[in-house]
Amino acid sequence: MNELLKVTGLAVSYGSVPAVDGVSLTIEPGELRVIPGANGAGKTTIIKTLLGLLRPRSGQIRLDGQTDLLRLRPHEIHRLGIAWVPEGLAALEHAKSGGLTCVSEVLRKPTRRWLTAVWRRCSRRFPRLRERQDQIAGSLSGGEQQMVAIARALISAPRLLLMDEPSLGLAPKVVRDVFGLVREINKMGIAILMVEQNARQALRVAHWAHLLETGQIVESGPADEIGRKESVQAVFLGGHA
Repeated sequence: MNELLKVTGLAVSYGSVPAVDGVSLTIEPGELRVIPGANGAGKTTIIKTLLGLLRPRSGQIRLDGQTDLLRLRPHEIHRLGIAWVPEGLAALEHAKSGGLTCVSEVLRKPTRRWLTAVWRRCSRRFPRLRERQDQIAGSLSGGEQQMVAIARALISAPRLLLMDEPSLGLAPKVVRDVFGLVREINKMGIAILMVEQNARQALRVAHWAHLLETGQIVESGPADEIGRKESVQAVFLGGHA
């Protein structure tokens, strides 16, 4: 299968402080890959670099084996089919940007058939969204705000969805629902690269995992195999299988 995205030797610094060092990974069409790691490991830095929001010190990022994303601006990268669900409160601001003030506005964008399918999945997983579709986004709960942000990211029918800590700050039941929706979105044929502190839940839905520590990938492999390793359980899963 052809590679959708290939990252090679990515190194990013904030001034003289290295944040990511030598990260390499690939994503194939329709794959769901996860990068678990602690806060400050460099996860969000990777996502922002893929989006063109940060410029790396070195490395390559190529789409479809040809397009050099490092030569493009963020809006040009988005037009190529890469969408973003940012973390935490940033997700709400992202959802509200571009005139999105009410949940129902996600249905006023192009390709109504696609959006109807997206809305059906979101509202089935979070029934209260349908009840609150005319409310201001800022009045919704954390989980509902995350759903709006996810729905907005899907508006452009992306080929690749980048998700930054989708479970951050959510109640346990809502976390389960969010990861359930992530799985459903992937079944729609959308490739997903997700960075996430909640390694346990992330490894359950992913096909492949890249474990990140202090800016470096320390282990990669099928998510189910990675989750069974004692070293991973001790460091990333709190010592529990």
